[in-house]
Order: sequence, then C-alpha cells, then structure tokens
Amino acid sequence: MTYVVVRLLVFALLIVAVHYGWKALQRWRHNRAVAEFKKAPVRDVSGVSGEGGAAFKAETIKVGGPLKEQHRRLALRDDRLLPKPPLGPDYYSKWPRPPMPKYLTESDADRLFSASLRTASRDVMDLATDEEQLKRYGLPVWRTEADVAAALGVTQGHFRHYSQHRHREQVTHYVAFAIPKRAGGERVIHAPKTKLKEILRKLDRQLISKLPVSDYAHGFVKGRSIATNARAHVGKPMVAKFDIKDCFPSLHIGRVRGLLLSLGYGYPVAAALAVIMTEAPRQPVEAEGKLYHTPTGPRVCVQGAPTSPGLCNAILLRLDRRLAGLAKKRGLTYTRYADDLTFSGPEAEVKKLLGLVPKIAREEGFEINADKTRLMRQSGRQVVAGVIVNKDMGLSRKTRRKLRAALHQQNLGKGDAASKARLAGKLGYLHMLNPAQAERLASPRP
Repeated sequence: MTYVVVRLLVFALLIVAVHYGWKALQRWRHNRAVAEFKKAPVRDVSGVSGEGGAAFKAETIKVGGPLKEQHRRLALRDDRLLPKPPLGPDYYSKWPRPPMPKYLTESDADRLFSASLRTASRDVMDLATDEEQLKRYGLPVWRTEADVAAALGVTQGHFRHYSQHRHREQVTHYVAFAIPKRAGGERVIHAPKTKLKEILRKLDRQLISKLPVSDYAHGFVKGRSIATNARAHVGKPMVAKFDIKDCFPSLHIGRVRGLLLSLGYGYPVAAALAVIMTEAPRQPVEAEGKLYHTPTGPRVCVQGAPTSPGLCNAILLRLDRRLAGLAKKRGLTYTRYADDLTFSGPEAEVKKLLGLVPKIAREEGFEINADKTRLMRQSGRQVVAGVIVNKDMGLSRKTRRKLRAALHQQNLGKGDAASKARLAGKLGYLHMLNPAQAERLASPRP
C-alpha cells in the first residue's frame, strides 16, 4: 500500500513540476520577445481591430539616417513590415488562439511575397517612399503600384499583368529577332508588343527621361548626338576606344531596382517597375500539351525596349564620373556614346589607360571587351563611333565616293523612291557631321 502511495505522490509532483515548468517557459518566451522588441523599431498597431479586421496601416517611420553613407536617401520603413510587437503571456494560455491582427490586405501580401517582388534582403524589402529625395531629382511621386497605374492610364490589374515574372509564360510580351552586326555575329532585338510598348513609352516620358545623366554621355540624350560625341576628339594626337562587353545584358533587374530605390521609390514600386522594364531570355518548351516560354536567365534591360537606353545612361552615371575624373587628372578628354568609351590626348597618357580603364569598369560591375580596344594615332585613321576625327569631323573618303556615285545614278533617273529616301538620309547625316563635305558632294563637278 505504501508503495502505491509513493508512486501517486511522485506522479503528482511530476505533474506540478511540468505545470510550473511550462509557466516558466512561457514567461521566458515573453521576456525574450520583449527584449527583442525593445531592440528594433516596431509597427504601430493603433489602427488595427482585435478580431483580425483591419484599418490597414500605411504610414512610414524613419529608422536611422541615410540609407547609405554620404547619401541623402533616408531609410524610411513601411511600418506594416517591421517586427511584430510581442503578444504577451496571456496569448499562449488561451485556446483556441485569438485571430492574429492583419496589417496587409490579402492581395497586397500575395503581391509583396510573390516571385516577382520577393527578395532575400530584409534591408530593402520594407523601404518606403522618400518623397523629398524624389522631389530633389524632379521625379514623379509614386507611393504605390496604384499610383503608377493611374499615371500610366491603366488599371492596377493591367499594370500587374505586365509587371509579373512568370516561369511558365504562354504568351510572351516581346517579339525577338536577330540582326547582323557590322563586325560579325548577330544582335538579338526584343521588340515589345503594342500594349506593352505604349506603357513603356509613357514610363520613358514620365520617369526615365528625368533620370540623372552625366555630362559625358552623348547617346540617347536630348540635345546631344554622335556628332557632339566625336567633336570633342577632333585633332588629338591619339584616340583610345574601349567597348563595354554585353552592356545591356549587364543591366539586370537588381541594378534597375537598386537605382530606383536610391532615387527615393519604395520597394514595391521599385521592384514592379524593374520587372516591367526588363525581360528574361526565354526558351519555348512543350509540356502538358501546351507551349510555354520559360526563362533561361535573369531579367535584363533588352535592346528594343524604349526604356533601356535611358536606364543604361542612369546606371552608368558613376562609371562616367570616375572615368571623367581619371581623364581630367591626366589631361585627357572623355566621352561615351552608348557602350563606346572614347579618350583622346597626349600619346603617353593615353597608353596608361590600357590597364586603368578595365580595372575601374570591373569595379563598377562591367567588363571591357579587349578584342575591341583600339589605340589610334593621328598618322592613321582615327574613328569615333564611325566618324573620322583626324583633322576635320566627317566620313571616310571611301564612303564619300560611294555617296557621290549614288548621287550620280540618281541624277540619271535611276533608283526607286526607297533608295532615294535612304540616300537623302545619308546626305543629311553627312551634313550634320561636316556641312562642307556634304555641299561638295551635292554640287555638280566641273
């Protein structure tokens, strides 16, 4: 009998120990949550009801100072995505558990954590709009995707349809085709379809055309041209030409998103815009009786999209400034037309660039195509983006002779309307570069 009593007492003590141990564990969990809560900024839940209904929060709070050192973009955080406040010890003692408060609508949560907007970087995922930064750059203030859609004149659903990255796309938004390169090989062009092209053109007018561009970029910039790019190098002792390897494919979605974040846009807007302005190489695959276009690489700025040239100039801004500083330090002249980097000046200083320019480009995330690097002395032909710059700016003697022969054939009444239009365009191009050469070609020979 005594043995049974002892066993019952031991069992009772064990139950009491488990009970108080569980209570101690709950208190420890609560204290730990409170300690973590005090270390980090927290969201404001004053507008959230207790039954899971939501007066959804949309305010932002400032955390720390600038997003990056020596930057003016502030680290503003969306308080809906900040760490949750501790639930308290009473939450764990109730059963069934009370409903969790909501901070995002279901559609916003699905969108934010979708494959298109998902990111492993917590430091950027909860970034909110810095309106002061946007105003400094003169950019449109878009706080949400709904603001972007309204500015583009489309519904939010229509905008999300084009800013969605799909791993199984049945209908692509681009038409891809290849054109031959002058130096051999092919260049793949992605032409957006009509509806997407209209959206991208609006984005180009409202946003991309307002992005900061360096004074040394001459391609795709209003008021500058291939002529202004070449004019700076006329009559120089030596001209050096460098080419950025795979320039547009180097501008991946992460770079576009990072640029927009640094300019002041919040993460959802920056990520959505980065998706809609990039595209991935795709491979048609037949499965389940259907034809899918699956991505075979990352999304990048493609040649053919109206927004790609402006994004290229904006992302290359820091590289331009570093190379321009290098050129100024050595008494050289620097310009860039698209992916062509050109330096000119004294021969001894230009030769030193052969090791410096690739190093700086690599630090900025680009590679220089060594096969296309050229050093051109004044004793030979100096060409900058197809323009001769030895003494006067213009076209080569061989090209001008071909134009003269074509003009002679036209004066004899030969050629159709299309060939005459092409010839007029070539003469107009020559007149932009060198009016004297164009006039000599147009005037009849004695």
